[in-house]
Amino acid sequence: MKTIRIAVLALLVCSVAQIQAQYALKTGNMQFNGGIGISNWGLPLYAGLDYGFDKNISIGGDISIRTFGAGLQGYTSILGLSANGNYHFVELLGIDDIYDVYAGLDLGFYTGLGIVNVGAHIGGRYYFKKNMAVNLELGGGNALSAGKVGVSILLNQD
Repeated sequence: MKTIRIAVLALLVCSVAQIQAQYALKTGNMQFNGGIGISNWGLPLYAGLDYGFDKNISIGGDISIRTFGAGLQGYTSILGLSANGNYHFVELLGIDDIYDVYAGLDLGFYTGLGIVNVGAHIGGRYYFKKNMAVNLELGGGNALSAGKVGVSILLNQD
């Protein structure tokens, strides 16, 4: 009987630990993101902010710029402004909060092209320090085309 109690207690402790897992960007906090994009049209540079809207949801925006050769016309520059929303799977998957796995949608406007795009993406971060991570995001239909790679820095923490 004592063994069963200990096993039940251990199971409860583990389940509470899983329930309390949360990705590094907590509700009400912000993080800076910056890096380079992966694209067929030049090498885009981007910078952005994410806001922890809820324990598993973030909203944010990016600004990007790229310059590429346009044949006989010389070079063309494109400035992109986009908003995004992400769902973070850390709690759902029960993984350590040094990792952040997410997926989301973005809506952007791109000068030089004069178009509005909707895109989807999936990404991940690895927090190698309490407030700093490397990130990789793959997606399509947005300013950064096939994806982006960069760093994320938590700006405020509890």
